[in-house]
Amino acid sequence: MLNPKYVREHQKLVREKLATRGVKEEEINNYLALDQQRRIKIKENDELKNKKNQLTDEIKQQKEQDKRQELIDEVKGLNQQIKQSEKTIKDLEEKFKYIAVRLPNLPDDSIPIGPDEDSNVEIRKWGTIPDFKFEPKPHWDLGDDLQILDFERAAKISGARFVFYKNAGARLERAVYNFMLDLHTKKQGYQEVLPPYLVTGKTMFGTGQFPKFKEDVYTVEATQRTLIPTAEVPLTNYYSQEILDEKQLPVYLTALTPCFRSEAGSAGRDTRGLIRMHQFNKVEMVKYVKPEESYSELEKLTLDAQEVLKQLGLAHHVIVLSTGDTGFSSAKTYDVEVWMPYQHTYREISSCSNCLDFQARRAMIRYRKEDGTVEYLHTLNGSGLAVGRTVAAIMENYQQEDGSIKIPDVLIPYMDGMTSISKDQQIKAALKAHNIK
Repeated sequence: MLNPKYVREHQKLVREKLATRGVKEEEINNYLALDQQRRIKIKENDELKNKKNQLTDEIKQQKEQDKRQELIDEVKGLNQQIKQSEKTIKDLEEKFKYIAVRLPNLPDDSIPIGPDEDSNVEIRKWGTIPDFKFEPKPHWDLGDDLQILDFERAAKISGARFVFYKNAGARLERAVYNFMLDLHTKKQGYQEVLPPYLVTGKTMFGTGQFPKFKEDVYTVEATQRTLIPTAEVPLTNYYSQEILDEKQLPVYLTALTPCFRSEAGSAGRDTRGLIRMHQFNKVEMVKYVKPEESYSELEKLTLDAQEVLKQLGLAHHVIVLSTGDTGFSSAKTYDVEVWMPYQHTYREISSCSNCLDFQARRAMIRYRKEDGTVEYLHTLNGSGLAVGRTVAAIMENYQQEDGSIKIPDVLIPYMDGMTSISKDQQIKAALKAHNIK
């Protein structure tokens, strides 16, 4: 949520910045008008209360009965005015909050201005795009041929955009996220957390998913709790309604969780494979930092995500998102996109964002400075990485001409020494599962 004082004092700048994010000037006008009206009414109400307090003191001191009764009647009249004033203030607060909680964060000056993803800018590349001497297959065909991914049976029991991982496929998924967690916790300084997967609406509000994006999630009607769309939600709200000590900062948290998304509005997009699922695993990174350090921490966060891909040997690039493509709560976002040979393009695998104090204001997360003053801290989040998309990238980039998949060196210890996934291995695994020699 934006700081109302900042919006009042920088109206022209706020209008210009939010216009690049598709916010109409009418919304800003209504926001400012309601803000002014509620502040005037609050001041008037305070004056009425002060006057009432003065009269109450006079009543205590007044000995003459007639004058005392006049003062009492005047207080009764003030009580009615105060009651009506508070009702007006409540109405104005609700109207103001309705707009305030739906305004996105202000974009940072350093990001490109543009309406959508076509305005994003590449800032760096890493790795060598594989040069196959054969026609590369999509990961869904590789998974079907090797019997390690089963989309058909998943659709039978859950519908489209779900998957069964089988045999070496399940082991590969597990190897990938264990590798990620080890890297983040042992080398990059994150604390591992295993959070709840169901959260309240208040928690979803804290990170900015509610009220604007309710159609994108799954809510359990019986409890009115929501299945998390990302671990960012519970991790960022971990310190909600709390005041941290400055000495505690920065705090780095990481978690592996399933993520549940309705994918509203994505009909016809990525209908096959692991790229756009209703349920998928993701390793998330979240940071709580001092305001003056948040942009340097964003650079570190993005490098932490990149390091996963570097160690896996996967070619990728980093882009900075334009104003029109940046997420609701973010002031600046870097997307890390991995090379997918079958599509012959880069696809998003991590999104690293600096939300400044936007989420901290919504979730009431603050810190006490050494001088005793209390301020909102800054929050950041990034995927480290989306596990299913990482598995898909490994399958496509490490596929061999015979249909097998080579295991990246860093994952071999997590695969019990297995160096590749082949059709013969999977046939043997299937026979063994059915006790057939």
